[in-house]
Amino acid sequence: DKPPEKILDDAAINEIAKIPGVVSVEPTIFFNVYARSNGRAYIQNIGGALVPNPATRFKEFAAGQMISAPDAGEAVIDEEFAREFGYANPADALGKTIDLLAPPEKGKDEEEEETPNFFGIPLEDETQGEATPADALVARSFRIVGVLKSEDENGRRRFRGLMPTAGMYVSLQDARAWREKYRDNLSRIALELARGSGALGENESIGYGSAVVRVADPGAMVEVRKRVVELGFGSFSIMDQLDQLRVVFLIINSALGLLGGISLLVASFGIANTMIMSILERTREIGIMKAIGAEDREIKLIFFIEASVIGLAGGVLGCLVAWGIDEAANRLAYRFVLKPQGASYVDFFALPPYLWLGAIVFAVLVSILAALYPAARAARIDPVRALRHD
Repeated sequence: DKPPEKILDDAAINEIAKIPGVVSVEPTIFFNVYARSNGRAYIQNIGGALVPNPATRFKEFAAGQMISAPDAGEAVIDEEFAREFGYANPADALGKTIDLLAPPEKGKDEEEEETPNFFGIPLEDETQGEATPADALVARSFRIVGVLKSEDENGRRRFRGLMPTAGMYVSLQDARAWREKYRDNLSRIALELARGSGALGENESIGYGSAVVRVADPGAMVEVRKRVVELGFGSFSIMDQLDQLRVVFLIINSALGLLGGISLLVASFGIANTMIMSILERTREIGIMKAIGAEDREIKLIFFIEASVIGLAGGVLGCLVAWGIDEAANRLAYRFVLKPQGASYVDFFALPPYLWLGAIVFAVLVSILAALYPAARAARIDPVRALRHD
């Protein structure tokens, strides 16, 4: 039989927190519920937050401060939440109350009725755990003590990394108590299935879905992840995503390098062909220069300079075209990717100064190399035969 999976409960959180290099371990709890404040009620995503909390998203406030204590009955909201509930300024929301609404308790007559079930697992009504404002009761009230700065100066939503976010946060203790008391149907099914399979004891909690582990030094991440896996848990970090991105960019860079190499080869043949045609057209001119005393190295130098000018012009023109393409790509990425998500403008594509200079120098060098054969051929022209050339 497959061994039961380990539950990410408080004991497991404490084990992970004892791993050397770990700064904090924050379980993640999110749930949707009707919230009512300032005479308005909407379904909102509520998150549980560790108090005190080391996350950067709880460092910048448009007004107020972080939750003072786990049992203080306080909440923090973001700017979008405040605006949605009719608070013109973030400071206007401070001290106001937010009510979380829950379905009313069942009466005795209702309890005697047959309860809907899912393969023997009892279910509540569809409205259980997600009450509508009309039939709901105030299950818990929180006082707003802070409004998180979630928007930039232009009113666009800030990018807060890959971690899930919520419009309102209560203490982790309060979030867990709510989740335990007001489970939705899917949570009930998951709990009963876990107990039925033996993965969870009859009196054990379902635990947390995930937790965020913060380390003091990024260099210790590999060892910390190894210890977490040894404890029986899976792990994911931004390093996994970066490794995948490195592979993708390696493939892209290789393909672009191959394409660039082919382009350079074709360009070098083009330059060489242009120089050879120039020699054929200027054979008499070369003969005159040699007849009046021009040396072979001086003839070569003329063609090297001409090739360098061609390479310089091509390099500068190529950099200008690349800059234009980068600007257009950045604008399109912002318009269709970042702006719909409320994120700020970011330069995805950029040409640093050293790349500009390197591209121009490289273009000149390739042109000079392509001119080696034409220049040597021009230097070998016999002046007597060249003077007879039409």
